[in-house]
Amino acid sequence: MADYLRHKVEQIIQISDEERRILSDLSHTNLRSIAARRDVVREGEEPKFVHLITEGWAIRHKTLEDGRRQIIAFLLPGDLCDLNLMLMREMDHSISALTPLTVAQLPRDLFFELIEHPRLIQALTWDMMVQAAIQREWIVSLGQRSAIERIAHLICELFLRLATIRLCIDGSCSFPITQADLAETAGITSVHVNRVMQELRAQNLVRWNGREVHVADMDALKRVAMFNGNYLHGHDKPSQ
Repeated sequence: MADYLRHKVEQIIQISDEERRILSDLSHTNLRSIAARRDVVREGEEPKFVHLITEGWAIRHKTLEDGRRQIIAFLLPGDLCDLNLMLMREMDHSISALTPLTVAQLPRDLFFELIEHPRLIQALTWDMMVQAAIQREWIVSLGQRSAIERIAHLICELFLRLATIRLCIDGSCSFPITQADLAETAGITSVHVNRVMQELRAQNLVRWNGREVHVADMDALKRVAMFNGNYLHGHDKPSQ
């Protein structure tokens, strides 16, 4: 199992062998397997752990009383599902597996022990900052970008995040997101998502092959999306 959290941290700070070992230990602590489309933790529950994604994809989402759902984040390998859960008495959103998922269930007390390692605290603070920045950018997409710009922007973002953890090869990466998932993310209908995908394909920008996506011209896709990756604070400079 790759240490994706370590890959992320090493993009922004230099860490010692001891700190590298600590991050590796986090990725192998109290592992739990969850089937695709099952909940990791539900809105209303008391959070007992901070979940670290070690394999697979998850989503953060809110569901209305009539069943309508808004996806508010995609969580990738190496992502910590809300460090602020340590302070929550009750979940105000749900986290669910998008694919078969493995998570490390990290007790709250474990993070207090990291106070002796200020560079790791810096790295975890950076991770929270990036997640907050992504949320701000998604608000801009929902409020101002057109449908094709929203989906192009999301693809650019996910590709850069995946490249940072070495899961994007030669412009291709796993993309286990259905049209229904994209609709619940972009705030449009599945039919409209299909039209956008056809347009991106017609412009030779993106090719879908089952659960994999290939971006033929990232610079051109960024222009369509009006994408500026500065909000990713390091994810826009993927590892070599």
